[in-house]
Amino acid sequence: MPLKRYGVLKGKAIAAKREEDQSSPHYQVHIQAGSTQYRIAVNVKSQLSPSELLFLVNDDFQHPITANLPSLEDEFTLLSSKPGGQAVDFIRGNLFDRSDMRLLPPNLPGPDNDLSDQIEHYVKRAMQETDARVYAFGERWGPEGGKEDKIFSFRPGNGVHDIHMNQGNVPRFAGDDGVWQDGALMFHFPSSTQWVAVFLAFQSQAWHTDDKTGHAIVDGPESDHLVRIVGALVNPIGPSPEQETVTLLNVSPTDIDLAGWKIADRLKNKMPLSGTIHSGEAITVKLSQEVQLGNKGGIITLLNDKGLKVDGVSYTGQQAHKEGWTIIF
Repeated sequence: MPLKRYGVLKGKAIAAKREEDQSSPHYQVHIQAGSTQYRIAVNVKSQLSPSELLFLVNDDFQHPITANLPSLEDEFTLLSSKPGGQAVDFIRGNLFDRSDMRLLPPNLPGPDNDLSDQIEHYVKRAMQETDARVYAFGERWGPEGGKEDKIFSFRPGNGVHDIHMNQGNVPRFAGDDGVWQDGALMFHFPSSTQWVAVFLAFQSQAWHTDDKTGHAIVDGPESDHLVRIVGALVNPIGPSPEQETVTLLNVSPTDIDLAGWKIADRLKNKMPLSGTIHSGEAITVKLSQEVQLGNKGGIITLLNDKGLKVDGVSYTGQQAHKEGWTIIF
């Protein structure tokens, strides 16, 4: 079953520690959120082989999900696991290109050469800058009565874990699968208007999952990026209803029949496609009113005839504010 208490913790980082247990090490962060203390446990090693995690650190993270995060209180906020809100989904949320993820071991001697170093760099900065805030997406545990936290010794024990992809698991961990409930770590540095996002996944996890259960789908041949979303006119000139468009490019060496393919918006409303897109050809698709590309930011997803994601992009309100300009991805 999906995570029971999924949400996001917003707070101030006040301490951090590398866990000594190398069987399942975490990078531990002590968070102060209002009058309540929390510990966030960030996995840096998998229990399954191969043990190295896939990671991506984006130090210029721009995505509509960040727009409403600063208005949250310093506390843990439960989130609804559905599109259009603050919930995270690595596959459906178009937060990053998974081909940009890399492997790193959990701990190695020397600076800036392991996963803990990557996380620690931004945690220390968040501790130093007084207005910086940490956002930890995952599952809440506690408060644990009068029990002391095992790492930072505050009472009661309380925190957030599962700060990683939470779908497409192998059968042993399939009970944790779900959609719109992935974990992530984000840092906001208001003085520089900078957002940093850290995304973690296990090598054993699948990147095509069922839209209801989050269970892995074995889809055979690789379907990612055969066709790319390369542009979108999300704020056309003129009054509503506007004629929004999406431009697609077939980067594969073969022609592709688009029958059964669909374009989806941020709320996962879908519009069917038709016709053929030839190898190396770009086409511009006029969107129906069922699919809406909001001017305050959004996401666009391309699905093949099996309903599997082929490509996905996101854009912010700042990118969309200029009327009549096509956004390039």
